[in-house]
Amino acid sequence: MQTPGDFDISRRGVMAGGAATVAAATIVPAGPATAQAKPPAPPTGKVAFTVNGTARELELDTRVSLLDALREHLHLTGTKKGCDHGQCGACTVIVDGRRINSCLTLAVMHDGDEIVTIEGLGTPDKMHAMQEAFVVHDGYQCGYCTPGQICSAVAVLDEIKAGIPSHVTADLTAAPQVTNMEIRERMSGNICRCGAYPNIVAAISEVAGVKA
Repeated sequence: MQTPGDFDISRRGVMAGGAATVAAATIVPAGPATAQAKPPAPPTGKVAFTVNGTARELELDTRVSLLDALREHLHLTGTKKGCDHGQCGACTVIVDGRRINSCLTLAVMHDGDEIVTIEGLGTPDKMHAMQEAFVVHDGYQCGYCTPGQICSAVAVLDEIKAGIPSHVTADLTAAPQVTNMEIRERMSGNICRCGAYPNIVAAISEVAGVKA
């Protein structure tokens, strides 16, 4: 008949034996190293476009956005990455005369296009009229959204001048006018978290030659 002591010894033996079995099962036998398959290289494509008046050619991963091509490959960091979802407008650039969110489009889609970034509008020594107006009217605070705001503002005045309507105008056949409401509506895709909207509208109105 077993005693309590005999039962304790048997239990410890079972536990020790089980642990040894598990350890032996997890040991990988030594052998020659197996070659790991390399992941396939991402597809690339060549793109040639004009950026700020200079012809540029790049070979890029076809998944690279125009924003990342400008910032990471051409080192034009004036264009900002904000939400990266096309909701804030910080990445706005002008492509063939039209403003776009550069985070929402692939670089390889713009072969042959003419692109203007904030660096191409003006320099500290020779600013664009819109840049000067933003300075005069204090159209910025932290400044992060400012490059996109200015690029968008330049394109907005070109849109109005070209007679491109917006839904602010009830009669879409009528030529749009530069008004406070028209500017605010067309600039609504550019978000300023600092809330400098009145100053931004005043700057755009000054360049347009109208009263804000």
